[in-house]
Amino acid sequence: MSGRIKSFIITTAGITLVSVSTGLFYLPNHIVTGGVSGISTILYQIGIPPGLVFLVINIFLLLISYRVLGKRFVINSLYSVFLMSVLVQIFSVLPPVTTDILLATVYGSVLFGLGAAMAFIENSNTGGTDIVGRLIQVKYPYLPIGRLLMIVDGIIILSSLLIFHKVDLTLYGILALFLSTFTIDFVIGQLNLSKLAFVISEKGEEISKKIVQNSRRGVTVLDAKGAYSGKNKKLLVCALKNREIPAFHKMITDADSDAFIIFSESDKIFGEGFFVYK
Repeated sequence: MSGRIKSFIITTAGITLVSVSTGLFYLPNHIVTGGVSGISTILYQIGIPPGLVFLVINIFLLLISYRVLGKRFVINSLYSVFLMSVLVQIFSVLPPVTTDILLATVYGSVLFGLGAAMAFIENSNTGGTDIVGRLIQVKYPYLPIGRLLMIVDGIIILSSLLIFHKVDLTLYGILALFLSTFTIDFVIGQLNLSKLAFVISEKGEEISKKIVQNSRRGVTVLDAKGAYSGKNKKLLVCALKNREIPAFHKMITDADSDAFIIFSESDKIFGEGFFVYK
């Protein structure tokens, strides 16, 4: 499967999950979570179609972001914006999954966060405050996008209190925002998790050649000396993805059963062979 097809499938699945969350959980239960979904929930109560709200606001935001984020970002976002608008409108006329507001908040938020994260990792978005978040991230690139969205969405949730005058709905909206934000950061964080492998062995040169020949990873070889034994050894440092650990471990032990191996967790690794999701 080519990279473009895979990206298209993941993006479509992510947008679908966000649409399901909005149309079948949030809208029928009047849960205002912020962003365009929150605005559409408010306007939905006076008869304005949510799909239309999504389309109008997102087109407006894309026009603003054209100069800052570039033509490519806008083109990549158009598919998500139109698909989201159509799916939200379709799901909004279907029977809700549940009318229990707590269940709707919890499950809707997890689905929303998972779908948004899937779109983010493919350099796409779900529109609305996701675009606003990207605009802010241009100036503050090291801030996690989940937290950026929490700030923007929080303002909209508090605004809903002035309109509905229902504290309970506002509290559920805050809970939904927290859960969806946590899900976004958790999913993206798990994708960024990697391991640093430190291998101490007298057969360091042999092991390093095996790593280079039999894996996609490079390795750094340093001279080392055992303080107790006084023997000269090699210290190998290698960055790996979690799924590569079993094969790496077997490769090392097959070459030297006495090798000392340390695996250390790393939140982010920048460089060739590693992509950092934001």
